[in-house]
Amino acid sequence: MAGLLGTDIINPLTKVGSNGYTDVSTGLPAFITNVVTIIFVVGGLWTFFNLMIAGFSYITAAGDQKKIEAAQQSITTSLIGLVIMVAAAAITGIISFVLFGNAGAILTPKIIGPGSATP
Repeated sequence: MAGLLGTDIINPLTKVGSNGYTDVSTGLPAFITNVVTIIFVVGGLWTFFNLMIAGFSYITAAGDQKKIEAAQQSITTSLIGLVIMVAAAAITGIISFVLFGNAGAILTPKIIGPGSATP
């Protein structure tokens, strides 16, 4: 009957093993790091491919003013997006320093998940 009342509940983190989630001291900073890293990687790849496609469109415009303007607009918006990403990284570093005392606490590019060693 003790099991039904909840007195025999055991912390599952101690049962995972040596490479699992036995150390939860990195909780929120590690989660935020994972999210920010994934956003920056996806945003960087998106910007790169947009610049490549816009550059190709610009080169193959063959003097068509509408195509040239569309390619220039795409290049401009891609570069503005890149500047916004860099500014976001700077702001994230400032917030990380204020919250955790280390400017790189959030921006460290390490993905932590099940079975991976803690940093």
